Amino acid sequence: MKPKGLPDPKTGFEPYAAVQLRQENLMADAYSLVGFQNHLRYGEQERVLKLIPGLENADFLQFGQIHRNTFINSPKILDATLQTRKNPKLFFAGQITGVEGYIESVGTGWLAGLNAARIMRNENLIAAPETSAIGALCRYVSNVETKNFQPVNITFGLLESLPPELRKKYRNKRERHQVQVEMALREWDEFLLEIQRKNTKAQSINV
Repeated sequence: MKPKGLPDPKTGFEPYAAVQLRQENLMADAYSLVGFQNHLRYGEQERVLKLIPGLENADFLQFGQIHRNTFINSPKILDATLQTRKNPKLFFAGQITGVEGYIESVGTGWLAGLNAARIMRNENLIAAPETSAIGALCRYVSNVETKNFQPVNITFGLLESLPPELRKKYRNKRERHQVQVEMALREWDEFLLEIQRKNTKAQSINV
């Protein structure tokens, strides 16, 4: 509910918090409150939510509940290619691997699907660049050393640290993050081009 980048158009000031409403039907008369899972009793939820400006007269169709995340102990099961170590033809991706978020789940699904197709064609499997978000997530879920493995979203903390000379050159956190993003994009483009080159070569040989 961080209001960053959402100043009040009337005053120019950022509010204390911002509530995201997501349209739930074609008639646009039902919306969900994003990120409001909780353990409160229904009556208390209604009381608290009606304190939010604009929701004083809202009718609540369903109240929030805590959802359960089911996930495997990926560091003991998966490689960075998202295949299981015991059965190389079995892949996992998405939330069950311990990644959180839609983009993270889609990204790991893409990589697992790509590798599943490659293994069926007897091709070498690929791991995403560790400088990239997908690569960093796959490295984390397959290698993190912890007694209590828990799901994560992508953060800059999961990306590879900059070399000492660049950390010395860029002391500001925002500048360092910008450099990390540029490195990730550059290596990601090279990664995709390499995949394309190998696919083209394989097709030429098959022909």
